[in-house]
Amino acid sequence: MHIVGDGCRLVCGSEAVTAMVSQTIGFAVADEDRARLDRLVEHFGAGNRSAYLRATLKVMESLRRAERLRELQAANHRRMAEGGIAVADLPDLIHEAYKGAGKGSGT
Repeated sequence: MHIVGDGCRLVCGSEAVTAMVSQTIGFAVADEDRARLDRLVEHFGAGNRSAYLRATLKVMESLRRAERLRELQAANHRRMAEGGIAVADLPDLIHEAYKGAGKGSGT
């Protein structure tokens, strides 16, 4: 076995294995939250706080993307309202835009 490159990839025989590089960080948990954290770690991380945190990061990223999508949708609805466009008009407007896009392409 030998380490290749940045120390993250191990080669064992003919198979390469990527090792996770990690760093220990500390954070405080209020006493009243400790039991809840322990239950969640047990359920989602099988008792492993690092595994729980990795699972939590995925969920939080998903929530962040959903929040950003809602913000973009709200901004687009405001712009449509300012332009006098109703949501019900969108299918026809999109259809017309696609028909117009195909005119110069030989379709």
